[in-house]
Amino acid sequence: MAKAESSNQFACNSPVKAYFIHHARTLIASLGYLVRNRISTLMTMTVIAIALALPSGLYVLINNISHVSAGWDNTAQISLFLKSDISEKQAQVLMDKLKLYDDIEAVKFIHQDQALGEFQRISGFGEALEALGKNPLPHVLTVQPRIDNNRPDKVQHLLKQLRKLKQVDIAQLDLQWVKRLYTMLQIAHQGVWVISVLLALAVLLVIGNTIRLDIQNRREEIEVTKLIGATNAFIRRPFLYSGLWYGLIGGIMAWILTSISIGLMEGSVERLAVLYNSDFQLQGLYFNEAMTLITFSCTLGLSGSWLAVSRHLHEIEPS
Repeated sequence: MAKAESSNQFACNSPVKAYFIHHARTLIASLGYLVRNRISTLMTMTVIAIALALPSGLYVLINNISHVSAGWDNTAQISLFLKSDISEKQAQVLMDKLKLYDDIEAVKFIHQDQALGEFQRISGFGEALEALGKNPLPHVLTVQPRIDNNRPDKVQHLLKQLRKLKQVDIAQLDLQWVKRLYTMLQIAHQGVWVISVLLALAVLLVIGNTIRLDIQNRREEIEVTKLIGATNAFIRRPFLYSGLWYGLIGGIMAWILTSISIGLMEGSVERLAVLYNSDFQLQGLYFNEAMTLITFSCTLGLSGSWLAVSRHLHEIEPS
């Protein structure tokens, strides 16, 4: 009884095993076919790699610019000029209150005497200001807002809130600078997406045309295979795996090209950062981003080969 059950189980599993074994053999055989045509295969994969490396490099560049601009956000400060009758103690209380705001990163207090000294040093009107006898400048609070890349308008909303405070006489912020910064970054991101879509279509066409040529070169083999009863799905399979290999290796090569490009630029960028007393370092593609690139490349390979095979395979019939 036990032997009968085990034989029945083996019989049920045999078709599944045969299915996976056939796919594994086809996968390896398709790679072997590409290796035998190594020159044309290498040229096609290089074109795919370059087409994918370009938007990947631009994506990395925009990300690094975003990291740099995160430091520039410190210059986007709101200056609160307090009313002349506000004492230092009242200014300190207001500063502690503002630190509790969710939209505020940091608050700094500038005493009116410190502000006068800086103004005298910068303006050159030191003697004229001394003749006044009284410090005409108020206490100042500099507010560092939390910058949201997707919502620069939140800074403007915060500015309106601060202007309503009874202790504040004038609140100033260079909103145009903030808007220009993030508008340029948004345009750059959109440009990368447009370029990525166009180059993805180019990769799709390259792979589709390559598979079409493979189908034409193996036309007689396909006709013979159909004569002995092979289905279109059976004949389609090696071409789909060829497209998968094109996408997989092309994506890996694109990752390598992007990493090499970042490596070549890293030394120069570090030297420039040292001149500006910055510890900034170029960041390449993270592992999950690289896996996304390779997965996307494999998808393009499968899609291109599927389109080519679906278009041209049914035209080949044994005469």
